[in-house]
Amino acid sequence: MLQNELLFNSLFIYILLESYEIYWQNAKSVMGMLAKMHYYYSKNILLFLLMQPTFYFAIGFAMLTDLNASALVLLFIKTVDVATKILLIEQVFIKKEITTELMIALLKPIYPLLPYLGLIIYPALIFITLY
Repeated sequence: MLQNELLFNSLFIYILLESYEIYWQNAKSVMGMLAKMHYYYSKNILLFLLMQPTFYFAIGFAMLTDLNASALVLLFIKTVDVATKILLIEQVFIKKEITTELMIALLKPIYPLLPYLGLIIYPALIFITLY
């Protein structure tokens, strides 16, 4: 019974946090998403990091599950996600060093359902971890 409650609570909290991230990062292209992220990053990097609540969820979840392999995969993916965002923001908006190919890729419209992929992949990892 406790296992089911932990699973339900973890999934519910994660879906809420991921939905929040999807909401504030939503844009028609990756460049649009980066521009929204840059707004918070330029104010304060700690504010930017606070705007990534699923990263903190992944840290807590990994500790809660005694560093279960699936929980560590979730934490690794979220860490790479945040690090990639920071590197792209630095490269595009701070250093302004961007290749033509990267600019084309960042400006290309993204598939409308792509941002919602995290609502499928990450809860699946949570489910695997707890069962």
